[in-house]
Amino acid sequence: MVQKSNDSRGLHGQVAGATSLCTVGLSGSGLTYCGYDIADLAANASFEEVAFLLQRGELPSQTELAAFKQSLSENRALSPLLCEILERIPKDANPMDVMRTGCSAMGVLAPELSFADQDQHAIRMLAQFPAICCYWYHFSHFGTRIDTGSNADSVGAHFLTLLNQREPSETEIAVMHASLILYAEHEFNASTFSARVAASTLTDIYSAVTGAIGTLRGPLHGGANEAAMALIQSFDTPDAAEAGLLSMLAAKEKIMGFGHAVYRTNDPRNAIIKEWSRKIGEAKNDMKLFDISERCEAVMWREKKLFANADFYHASAYHLLGIPTELFTPIFVMSRVSGWTAHVKEQRSNNRIIRPGAEYIGAEPRTYSPLSTRNR
Repeated sequence: MVQKSNDSRGLHGQVAGATSLCTVGLSGSGLTYCGYDIADLAANASFEEVAFLLQRGELPSQTELAAFKQSLSENRALSPLLCEILERIPKDANPMDVMRTGCSAMGVLAPELSFADQDQHAIRMLAQFPAICCYWYHFSHFGTRIDTGSNADSVGAHFLTLLNQREPSETEIAVMHASLILYAEHEFNASTFSARVAASTLTDIYSAVTGAIGTLRGPLHGGANEAAMALIQSFDTPDAAEAGLLSMLAAKEKIMGFGHAVYRTNDPRNAIIKEWSRKIGEAKNDMKLFDISERCEAVMWREKKLFANADFYHASAYHLLGIPTELFTPIFVMSRVSGWTAHVKEQRSNNRIIRPGAEYIGAEPRTYSPLSTRNR
């Protein structure tokens, strides 16, 4: 039941349910998945271990992880019908619309007929979302039909292999592991809550995830890493970045990638992805965007006490991985589907339809008047 407050806009500060999947701002570095601190997971785990953790509640054994990876590998290749649908989506489509359409199509072509099959469908989405993004991108931009299967050992390596049509380096794979782990789950954020609301009606898992993707598409939720990329690319040097930010602040312009709706002093994910942004810059001997980003971070903290959030350093890291800016937010989808589907399963396990009340602020009771008497 949603708790009441004097100002319930956006449900900020309200408790709208219970979860065993994640805590935000309560313990450790500030973010935990099933009791494990995000810093510990990002430093030591693969994304597949974290996805398994969210789906099953415990980290996998070696045997369980091998079986989980095998299931992902077996489900990666897109069906000819799904490829045909993706080929009909134009080049100038928003890639988040592509992800939303691809997910919905998956639910049509191989629907979830029983909740007993939910684990298999969750794996199917986790396996195929990278291919949906990359197949559409290559066909719409270059007219190329790529093979959507690969021998890659992980979701991150599979995505980079399909996108760049080459085997990624170990450093590139490590950056993707860290990124996917950081984006995998974040309690009752807007897209996750959307998925849970849908799940509470006992709809199918694809409908719930399609709704979550549509919610993430909104600029107040997803897309901050794309906006951060536009920002840092507009500056040639750290000094130019400082001057530009000061000008933007003076004009009261909104600067994306800083602050957070829940965290107050820092985003625990920022330090992790910042270090990987540094490492990939050093590996490619290209520190320009990292240095500009670091100056932006310093200026925003000095001037406004606003900290960089998880999205900010993702921009420079993704760029150095060869990822086009318009595909940044779809990567969020590839990761967060592990959390979304875990929440759908959790909602179903102890379900009650989510139907909060509303404070009515409209007109007082009034009587219908005939159309002929309404002179305005």
